[in-house]
Amino acid sequence: MSEFASARDKIVTLDAMAELVRRAREAGEEVVLCHGVFDLLHMGHVRHLEAARREGTRLCVTLTGDRFVNKGPGRPIFPEGLRAEMLAACQYVDWVAVNHARTAENVLDTVRPSVYVKGSDYENPEDDITGKIRAEKDAVEQHGGRLVFTRDITFSSSTLINRYLDVYDPPLRDFLEELRQEDAGASIAAYLDKIKDYKVLMVGDTIIDEYNYVEGMERSSKEQLVATLFKNREVFAGGVVAAANHVADLVGEVEIVTVLGEDDSWEDLVRASLKPNVKLTAIRRPGAPTTRKTRFVEPTYMRKLFEVYHMDDRPHAAPVVEALDAVLAERCPIADVVVVTDFGHGMLAAETIALIDRSSRFLTVNAQTNAGNLGFNFATKYKRADYLCIDHREARFATADKYSDVGVLAGDVLPALIDCEKLIVTAGFHGCISYERGKTVQRVPAFTKQVVDTVGAGDALLAVTAPLVAAGCPMHQVGFVGNAAGAIKVGIVGHRSSVDKVALLKFITTLLK
Repeated sequence: MSEFASARDKIVTLDAMAELVRRAREAGEEVVLCHGVFDLLHMGHVRHLEAARREGTRLCVTLTGDRFVNKGPGRPIFPEGLRAEMLAACQYVDWVAVNHARTAENVLDTVRPSVYVKGSDYENPEDDITGKIRAEKDAVEQHGGRLVFTRDITFSSSTLINRYLDVYDPPLRDFLEELRQEDAGASIAAYLDKIKDYKVLMVGDTIIDEYNYVEGMERSSKEQLVATLFKNREVFAGGVVAAANHVADLVGEVEIVTVLGEDDSWEDLVRASLKPNVKLTAIRRPGAPTTRKTRFVEPTYMRKLFEVYHMDDRPHAAPVVEALDAVLAERCPIADVVVVTDFGHGMLAAETIALIDRSSRFLTVNAQTNAGNLGFNFATKYKRADYLCIDHREARFATADKYSDVGVLAGDVLPALIDCEKLIVTAGFHGCISYERGKTVQRVPAFTKQVVDTVGAGDALLAVTAPLVAAGCPMHQVGFVGNAAGAIKVGIVGHRSSVDKVALLKFITTLLK
């Protein structure tokens, strides 16, 4: 309890904080706890901490560790060490600790404060998009504490960062300001609410994505070979399975219709990977494996060295096609949205595509170009789509146009080749381009340049945006949501996790503040 030589002396571990609090309470003190991100300490925080200190005799503050800050790529602006030091410098604060978890429930269970103080913006549980304030209230009360809300001037760290710290390139800054002016946040929230009971049918190839993590060694002394040392591996259910998981949090029900090989089916992994509201309908293909792509990855910077395909991409035998078509004939007409993720590995025959076309109430299409199908899987194999979503290379291949501006391809050339009312062409670091028939092409800037792994980013954008397009969301807002989903996904290795509704909403809210 002695005086501190410097602000940094106030920074302790969570367990040490718990012990300090225990001693303080035994001495008859009333200990108060505040928790948050505190990315940019401002006057609203100062007033909040001042009011919190008045609730007791000691004030603890915990802050969310960097890797658990759920405000999208690029956040926090300030790392946890600096954020902790800024808080510790405040005279009202006695102890500061970093919490290495997503929520404060573990802090409340460990520290057991007498009072837990939150800002007035959390007072209405309906406004808390994380849904955690109720759980935090239960946690503090379980240990005899109480929850208190402060009411004073409020600022948003995200608003101050967005407006004054110049963290975004000018095109993105201008685009975000246009969205704020049209109250896009409220519009997007309304469309997300509209799709919450949608039934989405996902049709396409299941791909097993295997990551073998290896370290480089010296070249072989006898042969010109690249030698690596195996460390460990991860195996993920990718392709249509990963895409289905990305949209699952946004809608009521998702069904996957896919084909699995009877040899090396990986069905147990696939089923174990599904979110609770995702149903799997799998047609078995005799004498073939489920497609598996084995990547050898240098883990320090996630550099992919080379990959090996394990697949049989010949057209499926007639009995498999007939079984697949029978399922699709039943499922397509009753789905609010049908999303085709065509990876070009033999699943979708011409007659299957025609059946999906005539049976779907709203059809979304992606025809992917990859190393296994280069030159053989163009989007133009689909004569019609309500919504087409492909990347810029796939757009160039489909239009046989190497040099034209992607905006021209999206607004003029592709709609002339495919009967499509709405489309998005993604362009990596350059964001995406949205198009709706009868309207101008719009460019939506990218939101992050911090890329961990690009695998599946386009599938995340496709899956998240498809029901929004079906619901009638304006296409530039669709592109905005899609880029947010893609930005979240490129920060995830493989398919360790998927885009979830809370993370997406928090990122969107952060960008538009």
